Amino acid sequence: MSKSSLHPSFSVHGKVISLNDLIELSYSFIKEGKEFEKNIGEFILDWINDSPTISVQTSGSTGTPKTIVIKKEQMVNSALATGKYFNLLPKSTALLCLPATYIAGKMMLVRAMMLGLDLHIVSPSSKPLEGVNRNFDFGAMVPLQVDNSIENLHRIKNLIIGGAPISTALRNELKNVSNASYETYGMTETITHIAVKPLNKGAVENIPFSILPDVIITKDDRGCLVINAPKVSDDTIVTNDVVELISDTEFKWLGRFDNIINSGGIKLNPEQIESKLSNVLEQAFFINSVFDAKLGEQLILVVEGTANVASLMKDIVAENVLSKYEIPRQIKTIPVFVRTESGKVRRRETMTLLKA
Repeated sequence: MSKSSLHPSFSVHGKVISLNDLIELSYSFIKEGKEFEKNIGEFILDWINDSPTISVQTSGSTGTPKTIVIKKEQMVNSALATGKYFNLLPKSTALLCLPATYIAGKMMLVRAMMLGLDLHIVSPSSKPLEGVNRNFDFGAMVPLQVDNSIENLHRIKNLIIGGAPISTALRNELKNVSNASYETYGMTETITHIAVKPLNKGAVENIPFSILPDVIITKDDRGCLVINAPKVSDDTIVTNDVVELISDTEFKWLGRFDNIINSGGIKLNPEQIESKLSNVLEQAFFINSVFDAKLGEQLILVVEGTANVASLMKDIVAENVLSKYEIPRQIKTIPVFVRTESGKVRRRETMTLLKA
């Protein structure tokens, strides 16, 4: 990346940072900083070197974690698109509370450097606003962090949330928060989000995602989202996300194609069933299947922790929110689910615990 592209207004904790300052700060982080600071320092040095690309690790939540190579120019384009959408001006304040090991944290750094933001860095803990006494114009969190920061979210004017599904309970809590919170849709391959939807400020229930500028969306013959975003990806991205296209610029996410369960010829979407059950169960859960000689796949409910299975099944039936095919044939419990760093449940790995 061109070293001259560092915005002259870029600052860290209120102090304007020149290129030399940035290099010095990075080495300081690497030599003397905590682990999350070392990751920040290493990324910044990678960012300002002469290579036109950077290697990024995927989270592995929907498959095996892998390293992909992204053009720095495309990361800049993504940062500019976010800046335009959220009206982030030079000297706007931004909070970095995500690890710089993954794309979301890296992009917060790129946005700050390219847009001239005043970046404030805190540990990427589950309670990032604990002890923070100032306000920010922009921030990004995973749902777990948001859930633990509800009382202080008013400190972040515009908050984007991604990395893991947002529970119905959290969605309801966010409606009463005075800031503007947005759910994002994206992945490492799209350099974070290519679509957003508001979660409060009068947002309509079940509102679709709206795509950012310079993004074209279609569906393939499976009903999965296809993304053409030339400013952030050289390739057309074919996802495994089943969607409903509302318009050329809007879509509703329905679930993962690779999670669909075929039980006796009936195709069942786990994410849709989970959405219906979200007000019935307080603890973490997901829908999956086990082999069945007659049906092929038998629908089951997997619950984290302990549960009174008979009582829970009775409650599910009594709620009358599921069709007869969507009612789990069995309820299984697992003490602790396997999760990604962002809190997303790794379904396949968790199911191996059940079968062990």
